[in-house]
Amino acid sequence: MSSNEKPLVNRVANSGIITLDLEQWYPSDELVHFDIKDYLFQGLILKEKDFRTALKELDWSAYQDKILLVYCSADAIVPSWAYMLIASYASKVAKDVVQATSSEYLNLYYREHIAALDLEAYEDKRVVIKGCSKKDVPVGAYLELTKVLQPRVKSLMFGEPCSTVPVYKKPKV
Repeated sequence: MSSNEKPLVNRVANSGIITLDLEQWYPSDELVHFDIKDYLFQGLILKEKDFRTALKELDWSAYQDKILLVYCSADAIVPSWAYMLIASYASKVAKDVVQATSSEYLNLYYREHIAALDLEAYEDKRVVIKGCSKKDVPVGAYLELTKVLQPRVKSLMFGEPCSTVPVYKKPKV
């Protein structure tokens, strides 16, 4: 290096920007689905006797140590006891049983993780919420994280530290 050349400096690394990658929080447990629609008589109603028999005969081991998402994708009225019956079987094998679709579950999951954050770590900091992910991080997670961080951070951005979209900047007092 000649005397006129300056060493390369990684300004992003030296900027003090905190990067949050929501993909890192994505659930590691397998999500499996239980659609009550598959147990409806003529796609309309749930017959208690038939439903009880079907649940009794179901191989519940398929849900071993997985997150079981229970819902009904048909436009039918499903009685509360149906969800209770499913839980009575599934809770013996599944890691968790939740009444939700995948997107509903992921929104709840991220909301819980965001609520558990140590918010003092972000006080008056510049924060980038990483964009592009390989996993299906729900939009609700970005919304919730923005809502929680905005009152605390100096600035909030979306994207990558080298190329961001400004979301919020604390007004100068």
